[in-house]
Amino acid sequence: MCQASGMTGSPTNAPLNGTVALVTGASSGIGEATAIALADLGASVSLVARRSDRLEGLAGRMRARGQRALVITADMTDAAQATSAVDQTVSTLGRLDTMVNNAGVMLLGPVIGAPVDEWQRMISINLLGLLHCTDAALPHLLRAAEDGPRGVADLVNISSVAGRETRSGSAVYEATKHGVGAFSDALRKEITTRHVRVSLVEPGAVETELASHNRPEVRARLAERFAKMERLRADDIASVVTYIVTRPRHMAINEVLVRPTDQE
Repeated sequence: MCQASGMTGSPTNAPLNGTVALVTGASSGIGEATAIALADLGASVSLVARRSDRLEGLAGRMRARGQRALVITADMTDAAQATSAVDQTVSTLGRLDTMVNNAGVMLLGPVIGAPVDEWQRMISINLLGLLHCTDAALPHLLRAAEDGPRGVADLVNISSVAGRETRSGSAVYEATKHGVGAFSDALRKEITTRHVRVSLVEPGAVETELASHNRPEVRARLAERFAKMERLRADDIASVVTYIVTRPRHMAINEVLVRPTDQE
């Protein structure tokens, strides 16, 4: 399902004017904040997630500011829906210059006795969903790099500090995020000379809904762990994404690890 309306109300000197971005997981948290930030810089933005009501609310706020937003309700774990979301974006908004793979889930707990369906869910969303979206987006990103207004296109994959290190109780989540990191770097080497930049963003603790999907005992441990920490906000990560995609054509930000100041 998709709906688009409005033309961008951004200043004529906005760095992303004339470009189109697609953000997955745009219904809350980092995805929502990133979509807003990209629109503020002049991009038309395709908002993709499963919760259509949340997407419509976000799109309404963006349109009220004169920005162009497209709502697509889709499950990125389904390859056909991922491809359709990209195709709808291009057919409605005209192109695709920036792809932000943000959709993800964090389900923690010990490996011993773990509900295996949680593992399958994380692999499906965090890794396979990202692969499906990337596969669908790449031809359009390569085309945008050749004929786009900026001569460059961006694929930004939102990972985690868990893609850099390991700790007890996070094994499968970390496996998915390490996989995202390996895939991103290998793909970067494959396409960077064609001016499609692949960037990996690895946030530490962020105050979003991510932890709320865990079992009650896991949520309690996380609440205790982060009780005295001033966590990052979604806007903090959105500002990292906008920094990445607004660099000049000759400059690529390959990887950004960002933690709260008091996170070890």
